Amino acid sequence: MPTTVPFALWIAEAAILVCFLALLAYRAQITRYEDDQLFLSDESGQHARAQQTALVHKVDRIGPLVRIVGGATAVMTAFIVGIYVWDAAKTLLQ
Repeated sequence: MPTTVPFALWIAEAAILVCFLALLAYRAQITRYEDDQLFLSDESGQHARAQQTALVHKVDRIGPLVRIVGGATAVMTAFIVGIYVWDAAKTLLQ
């Protein structure tokens, strides 16, 4: 196997992993000050309710993207490990 293929896979893995970690950091930053509140009064908590609704909307919007990029990271990692295991098995069985 040419040495450029695993190197390219490691670069792709690193790029996907950086995107995944950036999404996790963004989601953590958004939810840092999230409050689990129960708004009983309509007039007194309108502003806080609007902020909380906007926050939940942002988190819900990036949720599928976090799952997709996380899944891509897992698949890419499994693929790279599989290549190295296959190469090691091929070398050992010769």
